[in-house]
Amino acid sequence: MDLERLATVAAAWAGGDPDPKTAAEVRALIAAKDVAALEDRFGASLEFGTAGLRGVLGGGTNRMNLAVVRRTSAGLARYLKAQVPDVAKRGVVIGRDGRHMSLEFARETALVFAAEGVPAHVFAGVSPTPVTAFALTSLGAAAAVMVTASHNPPEYNGYKVYWGNGAQIVPPHDLGIAAAIDAVGPANTVALLDEATARSKGLWVDVPAAVERQYLDAILALRPTKQAGDLSIVYTAMHGVGGRWVLAALQEAGFTRVAPVPQQQEPDGDFPTVRFPNPEEKGAMDLSTALAEQLQADVVLANDPDADRLAVMARDAKGALRMLTGNEVGVLLGHYMLTQVPTPHALVITTIVSSVQLKAIAAAKGARFEETLTGFKWIANRALELLPEGARFVMGYEEALGYTVGTVVRDKDGVGAALVLADMAAWCKARGTTLLGYLEEIQREHGLFVASQFNATLKGTSGAAQIRALMEAFRARPIERIGAMTISAANDYQAQVRVTGGVSSKLTLPKSNVLAWELAGGSRVTLRPSGTEPKIKVYFEWREALQPGEAMATAKARAAQQLGALEQAFLTLAKERGLP
Repeated sequence: MDLERLATVAAAWAGGDPDPKTAAEVRALIAAKDVAALEDRFGASLEFGTAGLRGVLGGGTNRMNLAVVRRTSAGLARYLKAQVPDVAKRGVVIGRDGRHMSLEFARETALVFAAEGVPAHVFAGVSPTPVTAFALTSLGAAAAVMVTASHNPPEYNGYKVYWGNGAQIVPPHDLGIAAAIDAVGPANTVALLDEATARSKGLWVDVPAAVERQYLDAILALRPTKQAGDLSIVYTAMHGVGGRWVLAALQEAGFTRVAPVPQQQEPDGDFPTVRFPNPEEKGAMDLSTALAEQLQADVVLANDPDADRLAVMARDAKGALRMLTGNEVGVLLGHYMLTQVPTPHALVITTIVSSVQLKAIAAAKGARFEETLTGFKWIANRALELLPEGARFVMGYEEALGYTVGTVVRDKDGVGAALVLADMAAWCKARGTTLLGYLEEIQREHGLFVASQFNATLKGTSGAAQIRALMEAFRARPIERIGAMTISAANDYQAQVRVTGGVSSKLTLPKSNVLAWELAGGSRVTLRPSGTEPKIKVYFEWREALQPGEAMATAKARAAQQLGALEQAFLTLAKERGLP
């Protein structure tokens, strides 16, 4: 858009903005005739999807602000009233993390719902995402809203929606809610009910303290061996909201040697000790590692800021601390639960970008294995779909550090997973081994799978266009080989087509902008845009055959070499198709 058009759109938006601060911010850009900034804020709008909303804080349609939250809440409330006959009785749960504007966004959401006649069950303070999801089912609410941007940088916030079944929304609800939001007028025309009136009418209700006790009791019951022993643990909340919950759970489970990282234990929206509060990012675990070395801790456990993810460090055979990948933790949890808690009709689920090693384990243990699209919403909803068939969900995971054990939470749960992981680590120590030693036992029995990931950050509207162009370039110019490796099957989840040996068949998973190539021998490459960040992601997995009696270090070195060659060969193809 040209400056005149941008200024007109921006001025109209500022006129309907209920927040004087962001309205002034936008008017200043208009006065400065800052075309680039106006284009970035108004050239697109945050799209409501199955991940809800997530974006940078600030004024504009492409930002997270009170105007966006107010209109989104009104649209969601009206959609719920149209879809859920008893929503006025059941209400919605509202939780929030410790980010900038989370308190204001949660409050705004509650006041909009109250004005719509829908009771809001509101957490008095901050709450981990899994606890908000648990409260939804515990209270029998019709939906839940969690105000969080998970592990994004401090300038972000978001709005995550759960349906009454306890899982994040999936189609068609995402499109229905988006349409309802679009039908809402300017934000300053959306009605609010003040808190005092809402409370007097039973439309603002505090989440009972008993919910916390119910959640802790439920995750404490998940531990297979209920061991603690003398395991030494370092824990970091990464300036998020999981700290109090994890320490309480570990203490009640009998773990007496738990040391939190003091600089990162309390919620802080500035995330002062890390630029990017994601345990996978370089430098994020430096303080944890230093404390673990000082104390000679056995394991390090780390949550992301809303405590739905879990990162794990453990000691190798030489005593050195090493970060486990999400795939490795998922494989450990899957094997541990399937072997320590034998379950008839056991079901384990992972995603199309996670390791297929869990599939091999499930087959050997007589369990059912399922794959879903990326995102825990698909895992949880698939588990619920299979309940009528008698399947008993044991665990699910995605490689991006997301895990859930059992059915306590129908989403990823970094608090419950931390407790079960500690139980497993104590069990390993009692057997004279470590988590990494246990992983080697699994790999020798079920095969060696190694994985890596490539991410390219492409910000703004121009970056989004680059990502779209790259995906379409691979569709327009299909590949038959990746370096010296032959492709045995190509999967286009957008077109729902699988091509094997020139023969096409239909994929049954929902449509998604994902391309995946399977290689002879069980290796694969998957390409997709991130659903929550301005990134294009490539996932690589290599399956290596172990020779009888071969040293694991030798096999891993060979697998790493093959994985590196696979990655280099594919990125060459991607650059030929427009990857910057």
